[in-house]
Amino acid sequence: MTRRAPRTDRPRPARRLFSRTSWPEARFLADVLRTETVGGALLLFGAVIALVWANSPWEPSYAALGAWVPWPGAAALHLDLSLAAWAADGLLAVFFFVVGLELKREFVAGELRDPRRAVLPVVAAVGGMAAPALIYVAVNLAAGGEGLRGWAIPTATDIAFALAVLAVIGSHLPQGLRAFLLTLAVVDDLLAITVIAIFYTEHLSPLPLLASLAPIALFGLLVQRRRTWWWALIPLAVTAWALMHASGVHATVAGVLLGFTVPVLRGKHDGAPGLAEHLEHRWRPVSAGIAVPIFAFFAAGVSLRGADLGAVVTDPIVVGVVAGLVLGKAIGIFGSTFLLARFTRARLDEDITWTDLLGVALLAGVGFTVSLLIGELAFGPGSAADDNVKAAVLTGSLTSALLATVVLVRRNAAHRRIAEAERVDADQDGVPDVYQRGND
Repeated sequence: MTRRAPRTDRPRPARRLFSRTSWPEARFLADVLRTETVGGALLLFGAVIALVWANSPWEPSYAALGAWVPWPGAAALHLDLSLAAWAADGLLAVFFFVVGLELKREFVAGELRDPRRAVLPVVAAVGGMAAPALIYVAVNLAAGGEGLRGWAIPTATDIAFALAVLAVIGSHLPQGLRAFLLTLAVVDDLLAITVIAIFYTEHLSPLPLLASLAPIALFGLLVQRRRTWWWALIPLAVTAWALMHASGVHATVAGVLLGFTVPVLRGKHDGAPGLAEHLEHRWRPVSAGIAVPIFAFFAAGVSLRGADLGAVVTDPIVVGVVAGLVLGKAIGIFGSTFLLARFTRARLDEDITWTDLLGVALLAGVGFTVSLLIGELAFGPGSAADDNVKAAVLTGSLTSALLATVVLVRRNAAHRRIAEAERVDADQDGVPDVYQRGND
């Protein structure tokens, strides 16, 4: 009797978008959301203080504080920077170091390690950057093209702010949707720092740039030894930052490269955090609780006293940034994901609707930290165009957050009702809701 050959013409099951991740991934995501909730609140607090101070009778003292140069004698090392510049170039390097750690972890042990799972956030991130840039360029070309240098301002998503909003309003949203936003924001930051390095580097000095690679390589060599020579890591990181700054490339790029050198290794015991995750847990509070809020304090202080609000509202730069953040981000992320599902075998996970995705796409329009940084690089800190960029970024980010809140609050209530109904059914059947208890 011959054995029947297995059938090979059966259709392959459709790949689900935003499907649930493993329990370690869910636990890591929960830790991130808890930290970013506090960091996002501090970021907002710093921005509010800056706005109030900059629009008060004491506005000159705010401007003088940001313009104060602590070390004027460090001009030979290109370190005669104002406090505002130290916040943008120095403290944000810590923020981008954490971003580098997140990226390394995602590529090695997270969502991006599987090409089939990585294609979605990568495509969504590219779409979420291309659409805002195109909208901004179209608006400014129609107005004469004077503000085209700021095309990248509305392309960034602020991780801390967006995840903080999601953590507050999305307690019952599917875990896969939260993981999607985190991965999307991380890829978005990688693309943003690439744009900064390529398009916003005006004067390049090759010698310091090449020299910066030596401390970065040595940092990567020593960090793998964990306890050996650990005291040398911070001096090496500062040296790499200073050389990168002297080269003309924005110094925050050094933070990302240093993060890339940290290996993602599992501990000796199951469930023990790897080295990248260990450093991330140590430095994330510094980034979210100190670096980003201080940068927001110095970057968000736009004064509207005596300003012609009509001219500000009709400024093509302002219109392009606001339209790019509010409309471009939503259209780019939602549209690219829809097209991916339309022309491939990918389907949304059964727990997620397209309305859920729309809410997350709107939330990605919160482009606070990196958008303000690109605005300063594009038009120069303290310029009239930069002040308009600040007003536009604040307006666009707040509008995106409010629209996303309206959508996601309704969806969160719907998911809560579904979870409660499933819990009742499970109790009646005598089956414990293991997955829900694990997430709690």
